[in-house]
Amino acid sequence: MSDLHQRVSNSFDAQGLMKTLGAQLVHVADGEVHISLPFLAALTQQRGYIHAGAITSILDSACGYAALTKAPAECDVVTAEFKINLVRPAIGERFLAIGKVQNAGKLLTVCTGEVRAFAGQGDEYKVVALMQATVANIRA
Repeated sequence: MSDLHQRVSNSFDAQGLMKTLGAQLVHVADGEVHISLPFLAALTQQRGYIHAGAITSILDSACGYAALTKAPAECDVVTAEFKINLVRPAIGERFLAIGKVQNAGKLLTVCTGEVRAFAGQGDEYKVVALMQATVANIRA
């Protein structure tokens, strides 16, 4: 495991919310992080879709961890702001949040992300959410 992956993995493993949701860290690269989420009935809203709060949480974390891959070694990250568009109901067997760094500065990193819904085991998906986020570097 690379130092970059270990850094992100250690932080991810310390998050109680990701454990509660059943989310998993599945890909870490320089400027990009993927987090998966299985369909769980406990995460649905009244119509049976995965709740927007769960979708937002995994996408916020994917963007934040993408930013962490660019942050100085002595820094951690926190979300400063985000805008999310929920473009269709979150219907699927599994979901994948992808966060990507668009610009990394000294203090702030701008990321974009999307959540993909997969109906089966294949590669076909539908985008259910889009995000733009600003992530702040803070001294650890």
